[in-house]
Amino acid sequence: MKTFKILNQSSCCETATGCCTTESTLPVAIIGAGPVGLAAAAQLAARKQAFILLEAGTEIGANIRSWGHVTLFSPWQYNIDAAAKTLLEQTDWQVPNDETIPTGNEIIDLYLKPLAELEQLKSSIYINHRVITITRGNNDKMKSKDRNTQPFVLYVEVGGETKIFEARAVIDATGTWGNPNPAQGNGVWLPTEKTLHERIDYHIPNVEANASLYANQKVAVIGGGHSAINSLLNLAGLIEEAPDTHITWILRKERVDMAYGGGQNDELAARGALGTRIRELVDTGKVEVVTPFFISALKEADKISIMGTLRGENTVLEGFDRLIVNTGSRPDYSMNGELRIDVDAVTESVTALASLIDPNEHSCGTVEAHGEAVLRQPEQGFYIVGAKSYGRAPTFLMATGYEQIRSIAAFLAGDVESAKRVELSLPETGVCNSGAGGCC
Repeated sequence: MKTFKILNQSSCCETATGCCTTESTLPVAIIGAGPVGLAAAAQLAARKQAFILLEAGTEIGANIRSWGHVTLFSPWQYNIDAAAKTLLEQTDWQVPNDETIPTGNEIIDLYLKPLAELEQLKSSIYINHRVITITRGNNDKMKSKDRNTQPFVLYVEVGGETKIFEARAVIDATGTWGNPNPAQGNGVWLPTEKTLHERIDYHIPNVEANASLYANQKVAVIGGGHSAINSLLNLAGLIEEAPDTHITWILRKERVDMAYGGGQNDELAARGALGTRIRELVDTGKVEVVTPFFISALKEADKISIMGTLRGENTVLEGFDRLIVNTGSRPDYSMNGELRIDVDAVTESVTALASLIDPNEHSCGTVEAHGEAVLRQPEQGFYIVGAKSYGRAPTFLMATGYEQIRSIAAFLAGDVESAKRVELSLPETGVCNSGAGGCC
């Protein structure tokens, strides 16, 4: 495996805050070309700050494409970063209607791709570049001498080879998508569940495009959030033409109405409508509900059996052809192993955020806006942003991520006063759980 060294060897300069100065010839490295990562690129470009954006997927917004058929619950006005919009408006870009609610595919095709094609961004974006690990130049995690004056070193897999990039700061916007939680209620992955992978979806499946997998089958949807509700609604669309389709909703909430959310009281109308629609399906018997059910194991024979406890009694749910497990996602910190990061032991979020985002206490709309100071890590110049900054907590909104990186970009450009300001107003919401991709 060949190794290539890329970019300038110049080290960073230490300031009073320990952050590399803007005079460094090295760029800021952004990892992940989703909405938050591209917004970071736009914010830095608007401030004339050099950057590189590294995306593991085959296209911009690759993770979103896997749920591109899903309609978000937030309208365009909450999905476009301010700096990105300013740059795009200098071209012939067609501005989406603020009140229209996009699908995941529309987010990519109508916003992210045009943004990535801008002259200010395009040459600094690298697709098919998977970051393997990040460290400090001439240091491992244990070494402290001159640590903050050394550049970040990113080892990146590109077509089977390894390239090395250097940066003065790093923004990790890799999210949590693609790293799902298991079906088991205790969060543990067992070998049995892994052997069932061909019969389990861990995302919101495109039921219409793959109807043969679900039509006239007995399907269990596991999870109590908006992803699970979207999966249930998609499955219900089969019933008219495939009346033998049987849908079971398995969740841990004490009562099913706890999953319905704020309904008409939710200022994001589309999110409130999800709860209203699923309530109708439950009330009419089109969706069978099993709750509170705590899953302890899965077993496969000809059919799938789900073992667990229902109100304290050992129970086995039998006869399923397919499972949809929408139990949320968790962050992957493997690339960050040689960095000094502060992660909460419970939520696996940035520690300073943990008390603000605890889903037992907060919904999306009750999380306080926050910026660079809250996201600052012991590894100076390194930031975890977006859904990954929230760890396992499902209370993340895309607009929150945009405010995070606006503040960080300002700080990295030396505009400390702007970094301290809060420039975000979120709608009041009902009960909030993770939507598609945890970002909408």
